[in-house]
Amino acid sequence: MNPAPSSDYIRAYMPERGVDVARTALLIIDMQYATGSRQGALSRTLQAQGSTVGDYRFDRIERQVLPHTRQLRDRCTALARPVLHVTVGAALPDATDAPVHMRKLFVEFSNHVGSREHEILDELKPRAGEHVLRKTTIGAFASTNIDSLLRALGCEQLYLCGISTNMCVETTAREAADRGYLVTLVEDACGTTHEDLHQVTMRNFQRLFGRVRSTEQVLGELTAPVAA
Repeated sequence: MNPAPSSDYIRAYMPERGVDVARTALLIIDMQYATGSRQGALSRTLQAQGSTVGDYRFDRIERQVLPHTRQLRDRCTALARPVLHVTVGAALPDATDAPVHMRKLFVEFSNHVGSREHEILDELKPRAGEHVLRKTTIGAFASTNIDSLLRALGCEQLYLCGISTNMCVETTAREAADRGYLVTLVEDACGTTHEDLHQVTMRNFQRLFGRVRSTEQVLGELTAPVAA
């Protein structure tokens, strides 16, 4: 009788790829007022409906995602590594420049260029030298020049954080993995509305797509090279 396959058998097919700090970049996904703040459109909509479903989401953003993302950005800045802010939203108030399946969300949340909802949270406002890319799709590679930018910057190894874990973060991470990038999801710097969706995403991403690490582990990897 053949032995039962190990639950993590897929790891046997994943190549070992070491981290090279000189080839890394940090991607901060959709940390905007529309869906990333207790003062934003999503939160106001849920409150008006009498729903508490957003409580977990905004607690996690405030207690984990924001502080850990700031730590990651500070470390990358100290190492002179690129930081890319990816935003989601339309160029126009009627969202006619966006794919059909995204338009209602953008319009009802007033998520378009020039609105407060579209802005990146004040705690993460882009600094001089950081890159900002606006997408109209769930994944960044489908509607921005992120691939050509990263390759121009010489960045083949990506750390991803932001919201929502199981939507824009995961889709962008999968797109990157399929293009040959070494992708790491920073588990405690990502968030979504339901804990089970977050956990399942992290568990599944480790099956061929890439790595999952904590902020502490990533900070341990992102260190200045030792002089010879």
